[in-house]
Amino acid sequence: MAEYVGAVDQGTTSTRFMIFDHGGNEVARHQLEHTQVMPKPGWVEHNPVEIWERTSSVLQTVMNGQGLQASDLAALGITNQRETTVVWNKRTGRPYYNAIVWQDTRTDKIAAALDRDERGALIRERAGLPPATYFSGGKIQWILENVPGVREAAEKGDAIFGTTDSWVLWNLTGGVDGGVHVTDVTNASRTMLMNLETLQWDDDLLAIFGIPRQMLPEIRPSSDPSLYGTTLAHGPLGGEVALAAALGDQQAAMVGQVCLAAGEAKNTYGTGNFLLLNTGTELVRSQNGLLSTVCYQFGDQPAVYALEGSIAVTGSAVQWLRDQLGIIQGAGQSETLAREVPDNGGVYFVPAFSGLFAPYWRSDARGAIVGLSRFNTNAHIARATLEAICYQSRDVADAMEKDSGVRLEVLKVDGGVTANDLCMQIQADVLGVPVSRPVVAETTALGAAYAAGLAVGFWKDPEELRKNWNESKRWQPQWDEEQRETGYQGWTKAVQRTLGWVEV
Repeated sequence: MAEYVGAVDQGTTSTRFMIFDHGGNEVARHQLEHTQVMPKPGWVEHNPVEIWERTSSVLQTVMNGQGLQASDLAALGITNQRETTVVWNKRTGRPYYNAIVWQDTRTDKIAAALDRDERGALIRERAGLPPATYFSGGKIQWILENVPGVREAAEKGDAIFGTTDSWVLWNLTGGVDGGVHVTDVTNASRTMLMNLETLQWDDDLLAIFGIPRQMLPEIRPSSDPSLYGTTLAHGPLGGEVALAAALGDQQAAMVGQVCLAAGEAKNTYGTGNFLLLNTGTELVRSQNGLLSTVCYQFGDQPAVYALEGSIAVTGSAVQWLRDQLGIIQGAGQSETLAREVPDNGGVYFVPAFSGLFAPYWRSDARGAIVGLSRFNTNAHIARATLEAICYQSRDVADAMEKDSGVRLEVLKVDGGVTANDLCMQIQADVLGVPVSRPVVAETTALGAAYAAGLAVGFWKDPEELRKNWNESKRWQPQWDEEQRETGYQGWTKAVQRTLGWVEV
Protein backbone atom coordinates (compact mmCIF):
# COMPACT_ATOMS: atom_id res chain seq x y z
CA MET A 1 0.00 0.00 0.00
CA ALA A 2 1.19 3.52 -0.87
CA GLU A 3 2.73 5.28 2.14
CA TYR A 4 2.72 8.88 0.92
CA VAL A 5 0.74 11.67 -0.73
CA GLY A 6 2.32 14.28 -3.01
CA ALA A 7 1.49 17.94 -3.58
CA VAL A 8 2.51 20.34 -6.33
CA ASP A 9 2.52 23.93 -5.05
CA GLN A 10 2.69 26.19 -8.10
CA GLY A 11 3.24 29.59 -6.51
CA THR A 12 3.84 33.15 -7.65
CA THR A 13 7.62 33.05 -7.41
CA SER A 14 8.39 29.33 -7.45
CA THR A 15 7.07 25.80 -7.89
CA ARG A 16 7.68 23.13 -5.27
CA PHE A 17 6.84 19.47 -4.96
CA MET A 18 6.41 18.06 -1.47
CA ILE A 19 5.70 14.56 -0.16
CA PHE A 20 3.94 13.92 3.15
CA ASP A 21 3.38 10.80 5.24
CA HIS A 22 0.21 9.76 7.06
CA GLY A 23 1.12 11.93 10.07
CA GLY A 24 1.26 15.02 7.86
CA ASN A 25 5.05 15.17 8.19
CA GLU A 26 7.21 16.40 5.36
CA VAL A 27 9.19 13.59 3.77
CA ALA A 28 10.83 15.45 0.89
CA ARG A 29 10.69 18.61 -1.17
CA HIS A 30 12.31 20.40 -4.06
CA GLN A 31 11.64 23.95 -5.18
CA LEU A 32 12.61 26.05 -8.21
CA GLU A 33 12.00 29.75 -8.85
CA HIS A 34 10.72 31.01 -12.18
CA THR A 35 11.27 34.33 -13.93
CA GLN A 36 9.25 37.42 -13.02
CA VAL A 37 8.62 39.25 -16.30
CA MET A 38 7.80 42.96 -15.93
CA PRO A 39 7.66 44.50 -19.41
CA LYS A 40 5.98 47.77 -18.34
CA PRO A 41 5.14 49.54 -15.06
CA GLY A 42 2.30 47.63 -13.39
CA TRP A 43 2.62 44.63 -15.75
CA VAL A 44 3.62 41.28 -14.20
CA GLU A 45 3.90 38.12 -16.30
CA HIS A 46 5.18 34.54 -16.13
CA ASN A 47 6.18 32.18 -18.91
CA PRO A 48 3.72 29.23 -18.72
CA VAL A 49 6.16 26.92 -20.54
CA GLU A 50 8.84 27.70 -17.94
CA ILE A 51 6.32 26.98 -15.16
CA TRP A 52 5.51 23.57 -16.67
CA GLU A 53 9.22 22.80 -17.11
CA ARG A 54 9.87 23.74 -13.46
CA THR A 55 6.95 21.57 -12.36
CA SER A 56 8.29 18.57 -14.29
CA SER A 57 11.77 19.14 -12.89
CA VAL A 58 10.75 19.32 -9.21
CA LEU A 59 8.63 16.17 -9.59
CA GLN A 60 11.49 14.21 -11.15
CA THR A 61 14.08 15.52 -8.69
CA VAL A 62 12.10 14.51 -5.60
CA MET A 63 11.11 11.07 -6.93
CA ASN A 64 14.64 10.26 -8.08
CA GLY A 65 16.27 11.76 -4.99
CA GLN A 66 14.12 9.67 -2.66
CA GLY A 67 14.24 6.54 -4.82
CA LEU A 68 10.43 6.51 -5.03
CA GLN A 69 8.13 4.91 -7.59
CA ALA A 70 4.78 6.31 -8.68
CA SER A 71 3.17 3.40 -6.79
CA ASP A 72 4.52 4.87 -3.51
CA LEU A 73 2.08 7.81 -3.87
CA ALA A 74 -1.55 7.23 -2.96
CA ALA A 75 -2.56 10.45 -4.72
CA LEU A 76 -1.36 13.83 -5.95
CA GLY A 77 -2.91 17.21 -5.14
CA ILE A 78 -2.29 20.54 -6.83
CA THR A 79 -2.38 24.01 -5.32
CA ASN A 80 -1.60 27.18 -7.17
CA GLN A 81 -1.30 30.93 -7.41
CA ARG A 82 -4.87 32.02 -8.03
CA GLU A 83 -6.22 34.42 -10.67
CA THR A 84 -3.05 34.20 -12.81
CA THR A 85 -4.36 33.74 -16.34
CA VAL A 86 -3.08 31.43 -19.07
CA VAL A 87 -4.62 31.15 -22.55
CA TRP A 88 -3.22 28.41 -24.79
CA ASN A 89 -3.94 26.45 -27.94
CA LYS A 90 -5.29 23.02 -27.07
CA ARG A 91 -4.07 21.56 -30.39
CA THR A 92 -0.44 22.73 -30.16
CA GLY A 93 -0.11 23.19 -26.38
CA ARG A 94 1.50 26.59 -26.93
CA PRO A 95 0.41 29.64 -24.89
CA TYR A 96 -0.75 32.60 -26.97
CA TYR A 97 0.79 35.02 -24.48
CA ASN A 98 2.64 35.00 -21.19
CA ALA A 99 0.56 34.25 -18.09
CA ILE A 100 -0.83 37.52 -16.72
CA VAL A 101 -0.16 37.39 -12.99
CA TRP A 102 -2.68 38.26 -10.27
CA GLN A 103 -0.57 41.29 -9.29
CA ASP A 104 -0.78 42.79 -12.80
CA THR A 105 -2.64 46.13 -13.06
CA ARG A 106 -2.97 46.56 -16.86
CA THR A 107 -6.75 45.95 -16.61
CA ASP A 108 -7.31 48.93 -14.28
CA LYS A 109 -9.41 50.79 -16.86
CA ILE A 110 -11.56 47.70 -17.48
CA ALA A 111 -12.16 47.31 -13.72
CA ALA A 112 -12.84 51.03 -13.18
CA ALA A 113 -15.40 51.12 -16.01
CA LEU A 114 -17.25 48.13 -14.54
CA ASP A 115 -17.34 49.78 -11.14
CA ARG A 116 -18.99 52.90 -12.53
CA ASP A 117 -22.18 51.22 -13.68
CA GLU A 118 -24.61 48.42 -12.81
CA ARG A 119 -22.25 45.74 -14.12
CA GLY A 120 -20.10 46.15 -10.99
CA ALA A 121 -23.11 45.47 -8.77
CA LEU A 122 -23.93 42.34 -10.80
CA ILE A 123 -20.36 41.02 -10.41
CA ARG A 124 -20.49 41.63 -6.65
CA GLU A 125 -23.85 39.89 -6.37
CA ARG A 126 -23.09 36.82 -8.50
CA ALA A 127 -19.34 36.34 -7.96
CA GLY A 128 -18.88 37.85 -4.47
CA LEU A 129 -15.99 39.96 -5.79
CA PRO A 130 -15.49 43.66 -6.55
CA PRO A 131 -14.44 44.54 -10.10
CA ALA A 132 -10.65 44.66 -9.71
CA THR A 133 -7.44 44.06 -11.65
CA TYR A 134 -6.75 41.15 -9.26
CA PHE A 135 -9.18 38.69 -10.83
CA SER A 136 -9.02 36.65 -14.03
CA GLY A 137 -12.01 37.92 -16.02
CA GLY A 138 -10.44 41.22 -17.06
CA LYS A 139 -7.15 39.50 -17.90
CA ILE A 140 -8.90 37.07 -20.29
CA GLN A 141 -10.70 40.03 -21.89
CA TRP A 142 -7.38 41.85 -22.33
CA ILE A 143 -5.80 38.83 -24.09
CA LEU A 144 -8.86 38.40 -26.34
CA GLU A 145 -8.74 42.08 -27.32
CA ASN A 146 -4.98 42.58 -27.61
CA VAL A 147 -3.35 39.37 -28.83
CA PRO A 148 -3.92 38.80 -32.56
CA GLY A 149 -5.86 35.68 -33.50
CA VAL A 150 -6.94 34.68 -29.98
CA ARG A 151 -10.59 35.70 -30.26
CA GLU A 152 -10.99 33.80 -33.53
CA ALA A 153 -9.29 30.75 -32.02
CA ALA A 154 -11.51 31.00 -28.94
CA GLU A 155 -14.68 31.14 -31.05
CA LYS A 156 -13.49 27.98 -32.87
CA GLY A 157 -12.78 26.24 -29.56
CA ASP A 158 -9.01 26.10 -30.02
CA ALA A 159 -7.98 28.77 -27.49
CA ILE A 160 -8.66 27.70 -23.93
CA PHE A 161 -8.21 29.45 -20.58
CA GLY A 162 -7.08 28.27 -17.20
CA THR A 163 -5.50 29.45 -14.00
CA THR A 164 -2.19 27.70 -13.36
CA ASP A 165 -3.87 24.67 -11.76
CA SER A 166 -5.65 24.00 -15.07
CA TRP A 167 -2.43 24.51 -17.06
CA VAL A 168 -0.48 22.07 -14.86
CA LEU A 169 -3.34 19.51 -14.75
CA TRP A 170 -3.74 19.64 -18.54
CA ASN A 171 -0.05 18.98 -19.05
CA LEU A 172 0.16 16.25 -16.36
CA THR A 173 -2.75 14.36 -17.93
CA GLY A 174 -1.44 14.37 -21.49
CA GLY A 175 -1.56 17.91 -22.88
CA VAL A 176 -2.35 17.80 -26.60
CA ASP A 177 -2.90 14.03 -26.27
CA GLY A 178 -6.09 14.09 -24.22
CA GLY A 179 -5.13 16.48 -21.41
CA VAL A 180 -8.01 17.12 -19.00
CA HIS A 181 -9.28 20.74 -19.02
CA VAL A 182 -10.63 21.23 -15.49
CA THR A 183 -10.43 23.55 -12.49
CA ASP A 184 -11.92 23.43 -9.02
CA VAL A 185 -14.56 25.59 -7.33
CA THR A 186 -12.02 27.61 -5.33
CA ASN A 187 -10.05 28.73 -8.38
CA ALA A 188 -13.21 29.28 -10.42
CA SER A 189 -14.55 31.52 -7.66
CA ARG A 190 -11.64 33.95 -8.30
CA THR A 191 -12.41 34.70 -11.94
CA MET A 192 -15.45 37.08 -11.65
CA LEU A 193 -17.12 34.50 -13.94
CA MET A 194 -18.57 31.88 -11.55
CA ASN A 195 -21.89 32.17 -9.75
CA LEU A 196 -21.10 31.58 -6.06
CA GLU A 197 -24.48 29.96 -5.40
CA THR A 198 -24.72 27.58 -8.38
CA LEU A 199 -20.93 26.95 -8.56
CA GLN A 200 -21.16 27.15 -12.36
CA TRP A 201 -20.00 29.62 -15.00
CA ASP A 202 -22.53 32.45 -15.29
CA ASP A 203 -23.66 33.53 -18.79
CA ASP A 204 -24.36 37.12 -17.71
CA LEU A 205 -20.85 37.46 -16.26
CA LEU A 206 -19.29 35.92 -19.37
CA ALA A 207 -21.19 38.46 -21.49
CA ILE A 208 -19.79 41.37 -19.45
CA PHE A 209 -16.24 40.36 -20.38
CA GLY A 210 -17.04 39.02 -23.86
CA ILE A 211 -15.63 35.58 -23.06
CA PRO A 212 -16.78 32.53 -25.10
CA ARG A 213 -17.94 29.77 -22.75
CA GLN A 214 -16.02 27.09 -24.69
CA MET A 215 -12.73 28.61 -23.47
CA LEU A 216 -13.46 27.68 -19.88
CA PRO A 217 -12.50 24.53 -17.95
CA GLU A 218 -15.02 22.22 -16.32
CA ILE A 219 -15.56 23.12 -12.65
CA ARG A 220 -15.04 20.22 -10.22
CA PRO A 221 -15.00 19.77 -6.41
CA SER A 222 -11.69 20.61 -4.68
CA SER A 223 -11.29 17.05 -3.44
CA ASP A 224 -12.76 14.64 -5.92
CA PRO A 225 -13.08 10.87 -5.38
CA SER A 226 -13.90 10.50 -9.09
CA LEU A 227 -10.48 12.08 -9.79
CA TYR A 228 -9.30 14.76 -12.18
CA GLY A 229 -7.41 12.06 -14.05
CA THR A 230 -4.11 10.27 -13.64
CA THR A 231 -0.57 11.28 -14.46
CA LEU A 232 0.93 9.75 -17.57
CA ALA A 233 2.92 6.55 -17.31
CA HIS A 234 5.79 8.25 -19.18
CA GLY A 235 5.36 11.58 -17.35
CA PRO A 236 7.63 13.24 -14.76
CA LEU A 237 6.42 10.95 -11.93
CA GLY A 238 7.42 7.90 -13.92
CA GLY A 239 4.01 6.29 -13.67
CA GLU A 240 0.29 6.70 -13.10
CA VAL A 241 -0.78 8.55 -9.93
CA ALA A 242 -4.34 9.61 -9.10
CA LEU A 243 -4.85 13.39 -9.45
CA ALA A 244 -7.45 13.77 -6.74
CA ALA A 245 -7.45 17.41 -5.60
CA ALA A 246 -6.94 20.99 -6.70
CA LEU A 247 -7.31 24.13 -4.59
CA GLY A 248 -6.22 27.73 -4.84
CA ASP A 249 -3.26 28.29 -2.57
CA GLN A 250 -5.06 30.20 0.19
CA GLN A 251 -7.92 27.73 0.39
CA ALA A 252 -5.36 24.92 0.49
CA ALA A 253 -3.72 26.63 3.46
CA MET A 254 -7.11 26.65 5.25
CA VAL A 255 -7.25 22.86 4.81
CA GLY A 256 -3.59 22.51 5.85
CA GLN A 257 -4.26 24.55 9.00
CA VAL A 258 -7.36 22.37 9.56
CA CYS A 259 -9.60 25.47 9.67
CA LEU A 260 -12.54 23.26 8.74
CA ALA A 261 -15.15 24.62 11.19
CA ALA A 262 -17.07 27.88 10.89
CA GLY A 263 -15.28 30.67 12.78
CA GLU A 264 -11.75 29.29 12.29
CA ALA A 265 -9.24 31.58 10.56
CA LYS A 266 -5.66 31.65 9.28
CA ASN A 267 -3.28 34.16 7.72
CA THR A 268 -0.79 33.07 5.06
CA TYR A 269 2.34 35.18 4.57
CA GLY A 270 3.75 34.71 1.10
CA THR A 271 4.16 37.03 -1.86
CA GLY A 272 1.03 38.68 -0.50
CA ASN A 273 -0.98 38.07 2.68
CA PHE A 274 -4.29 36.26 2.75
CA LEU A 275 -6.49 36.14 5.84
CA LEU A 276 -9.44 33.74 5.54
CA LEU A 277 -12.33 33.03 7.89
CA ASN A 278 -14.39 29.86 7.44
CA THR A 279 -18.11 30.79 7.35
CA GLY A 280 -19.38 27.23 6.90
CA THR A 281 -22.01 26.45 4.26
CA GLU A 282 -23.39 29.98 4.68
CA LEU A 283 -22.39 32.47 1.99
CA VAL A 284 -21.61 35.69 3.90
CA ARG A 285 -21.54 38.84 1.78
CA SER A 286 -19.03 41.41 2.97
CA GLN A 287 -20.00 45.00 3.76
CA ASN A 288 -16.43 45.98 4.61
CA GLY A 289 -14.23 45.37 1.59
CA LEU A 290 -13.63 41.63 1.95
CA LEU A 291 -14.23 38.91 -0.63
CA SER A 292 -16.83 36.17 -0.44
CA THR A 293 -15.20 33.05 -1.81
CA VAL A 294 -15.44 29.26 -1.85
CA CYS A 295 -13.24 27.78 0.89
CA TYR A 296 -13.40 24.18 -0.40
CA GLN A 297 -15.76 21.45 -1.55
CA PHE A 298 -15.08 17.84 -0.65
CA GLY A 299 -16.70 15.38 -3.06
CA ASP A 300 -20.47 15.67 -3.28
CA GLN A 301 -20.76 17.54 0.04
CA PRO A 302 -22.04 21.14 0.02
CA ALA A 303 -19.44 23.82 -0.65
CA VAL A 304 -17.93 25.56 2.38
CA TYR A 305 -17.48 29.33 2.05
CA ALA A 306 -15.07 31.87 3.48
CA LEU A 307 -14.54 35.58 3.88
CA GLU A 308 -11.12 36.62 2.61
CA GLY A 309 -8.94 39.66 2.98
CA SER A 310 -6.38 39.66 0.14
CA ILE A 311 -3.27 41.84 0.43
CA ALA A 312 -1.19 42.21 -2.72
CA VAL A 313 2.31 42.96 -1.46
CA THR A 314 3.85 41.64 1.77
CA GLY A 315 6.64 39.09 1.33
CA SER A 316 7.30 40.58 -2.11
CA ALA A 317 8.06 43.90 -0.38
CA VAL A 318 10.97 42.14 1.35
CA GLN A 319 11.97 40.77 -2.07
CA TRP A 320 11.88 44.38 -3.36
CA LEU A 321 14.35 45.44 -0.63
CA ARG A 322 16.64 42.68 -1.92
CA ASP A 323 16.21 42.90 -5.68
CA GLN A 324 15.40 46.54 -6.41
CA LEU A 325 16.96 48.49 -3.52
CA GLY A 326 19.80 46.07 -2.74
CA ILE A 327 19.81 46.87 0.99
CA ILE A 328 19.64 43.19 1.95
CA GLN A 329 21.18 40.08 0.38
CA GLY A 330 18.45 37.64 1.41
CA ALA A 331 15.02 37.61 3.03
CA GLY A 332 16.43 36.53 6.40
CA GLN A 333 18.61 39.62 6.52
CA SER A 334 15.51 41.84 6.73
CA GLU A 335 15.04 40.66 10.32
CA THR A 336 18.69 41.25 11.24
CA LEU A 337 18.63 44.75 9.76
CA ALA A 338 15.27 45.67 11.33
CA ARG A 339 16.51 44.56 14.76
CA GLU A 340 19.19 47.28 14.64
CA VAL A 341 16.50 49.84 15.61
CA PRO A 342 13.95 49.72 18.46
CA ASP A 343 11.08 51.09 16.32
CA ASN A 344 10.30 52.51 12.88
CA GLY A 345 11.70 55.97 13.69
CA GLY A 346 8.52 57.56 12.33
CA VAL A 347 8.83 55.83 8.93
CA TYR A 348 5.90 54.05 7.30
CA PHE A 349 6.10 52.08 4.06
CA VAL A 350 2.86 51.36 2.18
CA PRO A 351 3.85 48.87 -0.57
CA ALA A 352 0.92 49.58 -2.90
CA PHE A 353 2.86 48.43 -5.97
CA SER A 354 -0.29 46.85 -7.44
CA GLY A 355 -2.71 49.34 -5.92
CA LEU A 356 -4.34 48.47 -2.60
CA PHE A 357 -6.38 45.29 -2.26
CA ALA A 358 -8.58 44.50 0.78
CA PRO A 359 -10.22 46.32 2.40
CA TYR A 360 -9.59 49.43 0.24
CA TRP A 361 -9.74 48.14 -3.37
CA ARG A 362 -8.01 51.21 -4.77
CA SER A 363 -6.23 50.55 -8.07
CA ASP A 364 -5.23 54.25 -8.15
CA ALA A 365 -2.88 53.80 -5.17
CA ARG A 366 0.88 53.38 -5.52
CA GLY A 367 3.66 52.61 -3.05
CA ALA A 368 5.00 55.28 -0.72
CA ILE A 369 7.60 55.60 2.02
CA VAL A 370 6.62 58.51 4.31
CA GLY A 371 7.91 60.17 7.47
CA LEU A 372 11.57 60.21 6.44
CA SER A 373 14.10 62.52 8.09
CA ARG A 374 17.91 62.71 8.08
CA PHE A 375 17.81 60.55 11.21
CA ASN A 376 16.46 57.51 9.35
CA THR A 377 18.55 54.63 8.01
CA ASN A 378 17.99 51.53 5.91
CA ALA A 379 17.27 49.71 9.19
CA HIS A 380 14.17 51.91 9.68
CA ILE A 381 13.04 51.08 6.14
CA ALA A 382 13.53 47.35 6.84
CA ARG A 383 11.54 47.70 10.06
CA ALA A 384 8.79 49.67 8.28
CA THR A 385 8.60 46.90 5.66
CA LEU A 386 7.93 44.26 8.33
CA GLU A 387 5.42 46.56 10.02
CA ALA A 388 3.63 47.09 6.67
CA ILE A 389 3.02 43.34 6.49
CA CYS A 390 1.43 43.45 9.93
CA TYR A 391 -0.57 46.68 9.59
CA GLN A 392 -2.11 45.48 6.34
CA SER A 393 -3.17 42.31 8.16
CA ARG A 394 -4.77 44.43 10.90
CA ASP A 395 -6.76 46.36 8.27
CA VAL A 396 -8.20 43.05 7.11
CA ALA A 397 -8.72 41.58 10.61
CA ASP A 398 -10.72 44.67 11.66
CA ALA A 399 -12.92 44.39 8.53
CA MET A 400 -13.44 40.68 9.18
CA GLU A 401 -14.60 41.32 12.73
CA LYS A 402 -17.12 43.90 11.47
CA ASP A 403 -18.49 41.52 8.82
CA SER A 404 -18.66 38.36 10.90
CA GLY A 405 -18.97 39.56 14.48
CA VAL A 406 -16.19 37.07 15.29
CA ARG A 407 -13.32 38.47 17.38
CA LEU A 408 -10.00 36.75 16.75
CA GLU A 409 -8.81 34.95 19.86
CA VAL A 410 -5.62 33.70 18.25
CA LEU A 411 -4.24 34.07 14.72
CA LYS A 412 -2.97 30.89 13.04
CA VAL A 413 -0.17 31.79 10.63
CA ASP A 414 1.78 30.02 7.91
CA GLY A 415 3.97 30.72 4.90
CA GLY A 416 7.55 31.80 4.34
CA VAL A 417 7.48 35.10 6.27
CA THR A 418 6.54 33.26 9.48
CA ALA A 419 10.21 32.24 9.74
CA ASN A 420 10.85 35.91 10.61
CA ASP A 421 10.45 35.96 14.41
CA LEU A 422 10.51 39.76 14.62
CA CYS A 423 7.74 40.10 12.03
CA MET A 424 5.54 37.63 13.91
CA GLN A 425 6.17 39.47 17.19
CA ILE A 426 5.19 42.75 15.53
CA GLN A 427 2.05 41.01 14.20
CA ALA A 428 1.03 39.99 17.73
CA ASP A 429 1.75 43.54 18.94
CA VAL A 430 -0.22 45.24 16.14
CA LEU A 431 -3.25 42.92 16.50
CA GLY A 432 -3.19 42.55 20.27
CA VAL A 433 -3.79 38.78 20.04
CA PRO A 434 -1.43 35.76 20.20
CA VAL A 435 0.03 34.50 16.93
CA SER A 436 0.47 30.73 16.49
CA ARG A 437 2.66 28.95 13.92
CA PRO A 438 2.28 25.20 13.26
CA VAL A 439 5.11 22.68 13.05
CA VAL A 440 4.55 22.36 9.28
CA ALA A 441 4.63 25.98 8.11
CA GLU A 442 4.15 25.03 4.43
CA THR A 443 0.44 24.45 4.97
CA THR A 444 -0.47 25.29 1.36
CA ALA A 445 1.17 22.13 0.02
CA LEU A 446 -0.01 20.16 3.06
CA GLY A 447 -3.62 21.23 2.40
CA ALA A 448 -3.44 20.02 -1.20
CA ALA A 449 -2.02 16.71 0.04
CA TYR A 450 -4.78 16.42 2.67
CA ALA A 451 -7.51 17.08 0.09
CA ALA A 452 -6.03 14.48 -2.29
CA GLY A 453 -5.57 11.94 0.50
CA LEU A 454 -9.15 12.37 1.73
CA ALA A 455 -10.45 11.76 -1.80
CA VAL A 456 -8.78 8.34 -2.05
CA GLY A 457 -9.22 7.25 1.57
CA PHE A 458 -5.58 7.74 2.64
CA TRP A 459 -7.07 9.75 5.53
CA LYS A 460 -10.53 8.57 6.46
CA ASP A 461 -11.97 11.87 7.72
CA PRO A 462 -11.02 15.45 8.73
CA GLU A 463 -10.67 14.40 12.39
CA GLU A 464 -7.55 12.46 11.43
CA LEU A 465 -6.13 15.69 10.05
CA ARG A 466 -6.86 17.60 13.26
CA LYS A 467 -4.75 15.12 15.21
CA ASN A 468 -1.80 15.93 12.94
CA TRP A 469 -1.81 19.68 13.75
CA ASN A 470 0.84 20.77 16.27
CA GLU A 471 2.00 24.22 17.35
CA SER A 472 5.63 25.12 16.76
CA LYS A 473 5.75 28.60 18.31
CA ARG A 474 3.46 31.25 19.83
CA TRP A 475 4.07 35.00 20.10
CA GLN A 476 2.27 37.03 22.79
CA PRO A 477 1.49 40.77 22.37
CA GLN A 478 3.96 43.08 24.16
CA TRP A 479 2.72 46.55 23.19
CA ASP A 480 0.25 48.39 25.40
CA GLU A 481 -2.99 49.72 23.94
CA GLU A 482 -1.69 53.28 23.53
CA GLN A 483 1.37 52.13 21.59
CA ARG A 484 -0.83 49.92 19.42
CA GLU A 485 -3.30 52.67 18.53
CA THR A 486 -0.66 55.36 17.98
CA GLY A 487 1.18 53.09 15.58
CA TYR A 488 -2.00 52.23 13.71
CA GLN A 489 -3.02 55.89 13.39
CA GLY A 490 0.34 56.57 11.73
CA TRP A 491 -0.30 53.68 9.34
CA THR A 492 -3.78 54.89 8.31
CA LYS A 493 -2.36 58.38 7.71
CA ALA A 494 0.34 56.88 5.47
CA VAL A 495 -2.25 54.89 3.49
CA GLN A 496 -4.12 58.10 2.68
CA ARG A 497 -0.95 59.51 1.09
CA THR A 498 -0.90 56.70 -1.50
CA LEU A 499 -4.40 57.24 -2.90
CA GLY A 500 -5.20 58.93 -6.20
CA TRP A 501 -1.62 58.59 -7.47
CA VAL A 502 -2.53 57.26 -10.93
CA GLU A 503 -5.52 58.05 -13.14
CA VAL A 504 -7.94 55.18 -13.77
